[in-house]
Amino acid sequence: MTQTILITGASSGIGHAIATRLLNPKYRLVLIGYQHMKGLKDIEEKAQKEGVQVTSFSCDLSKFQEVEDLFKKLEDLGLLPDYLINDAGISIIGLLQDLSFEEWNQILSTNLSSVFATCKLSIPHMVKKQEGKILNISSVWGNVGASCEVAYSATKGGLNAFTKALGKELAPSNISVNAIACGAIHTSMNSFLSKEEEADLLEEIPIGRMIEPEEVADLCYHLLQSPSSLTGQIITLDGAWI
Repeated sequence: MTQTILITGASSGIGHAIATRLLNPKYRLVLIGYQHMKGLKDIEEKAQKEGVQVTSFSCDLSKFQEVEDLFKKLEDLGLLPDYLINDAGISIIGLLQDLSFEEWNQILSTNLSSVFATCKLSIPHMVKKQEGKILNISSVWGNVGASCEVAYSATKGGLNAFTKALGKELAPSNISVNAIACGAIHTSMNSFLSKEEEADLLEEIPIGRMIEPEEVADLCYHLLQSPSSLTGQIITLDGAWI
């Protein structure tokens, strides 16, 4: 049976790599982007060549009403997700004392409340089928926290706790919930680093390099094949950094 997979943040970075890795005729992909929609068009073109059904939407996931409207469309199209991958997120670098309340709310809404929304609206379909998988893309800063990324760390720490709790809640329905706590990933999110800062960072990472987004995508692919007993876990992928 063809499974429907919804991937948020699929237009760039890790989400784009995940969507590309999952281009397989056994899956129908629902891709959500917001600011970099060209990235979704690139995946659609690849999907056409490989005979994979891909449907893309633009949605501001920080706004619950937009997410609710999106899920109504998905229901009408018969595309409610069997698997959900939450990747959408933003980062704000700087001292907490310089962060505005509006910026605090924006990062909370984008990184954490969006996951509440997509999970809340996906769960009834999964429960009805008595199976499903939810995979959240988190960060090692959710494990240990990072100076000058307090708000980001708070959202990822919340996401980790959310994952563990929801895994317990949905286990009786044969629905697994896990997260990948990513280390330093070679994406545009880390492009702010100077060459000197990047060199210093790489010296701290035992494998001596950043993680490629394709490595995260490959782990996602394998987690979608994992048994339902693997649930409520925060799996760290950081090259033994933290």
